Amino acid sequence: MTLWLKDIAPSDALRKWFDHQPERWEEFQKRYQGELADRQEPLRELASLLEHGRVTLLYGAHEQRYNNAVALAGYLQEKA
Repeated sequence: MTLWLKDIAPSDALRKWFDHQPERWEEFQKRYQGELADRQEPLRELASLLEHGRVTLLYGAHEQRYNNAVALAGYLQEKA
């Protein structure tokens, strides 16, 4: 199954501010977690999928360590 939960992505403003700059990574994660706190419905949907097996988070950035999928995975692990 393929599913795009676009409402779970960081806002355009946050994404543009971050600009994949490693020195902004910690602050990006904090701000993104703040945005996620207001997006409970897509988070519940994602949590439901996780209960049934593996979920692969995709991202479009060239940077493998500092991107929204990594930040989302960290958030999900903290909440588990």
